[in-house]
Amino acid sequence: MGEKTEKKIRVRRYTEKDLPEMIRIWNEVVEEGIAFPQEECLDRETGKDFFDAQTYCGVAEDEKGRVLGLYILHPNNVGRCGHISNASYAVASEQRGRHIGEKLVRDCIRQAGLHGFRVLQFNAVVASNIHARHLYEKLGFRQLGVIPGGFRMKDGSYEDICPYCREV
Repeated sequence: MGEKTEKKIRVRRYTEKDLPEMIRIWNEVVEEGIAFPQEECLDRETGKDFFDAQTYCGVAEDEKGRVLGLYILHPNNVGRCGHISNASYAVASEQRGRHIGEKLVRDCIRQAGLHGFRVLQFNAVVASNIHARHLYEKLGFRQLGVIPGGFRMKDGSYEDICPYCREV
């Protein structure tokens, strides 16, 4: 896809009409079993509750209003660590490779600051998720270490996870 097409993708706050596509995209990543810790798929009711419970949800849409990807933003902890946020990103498989993830992460960093967070931390980036890891490093995140065997893949094998963080 050319740069001209990519500029037509915008990220905005989700609305209830986005829920069916958000749930579809989220479940696609859950079912792939190689990135999200969740194992249960969302339905209309659990999806609405899940997305409503977040501090902020953003969706990437094209010029026709089609949802291409999304992110969730929420506190990573409570109390004295409540200024640290956490996020997850999902892009529809047929839309990957269009830099949608980068647009989502950039918007998420901005929203984290607007919502009073000081740090954005990713707890469980699967080591083999090289595209995400490259993007996070490009956007100023630093790897905090490695948790050996911290993620159980869909096939039952275990893979290392790499926590990342950056100030917002």
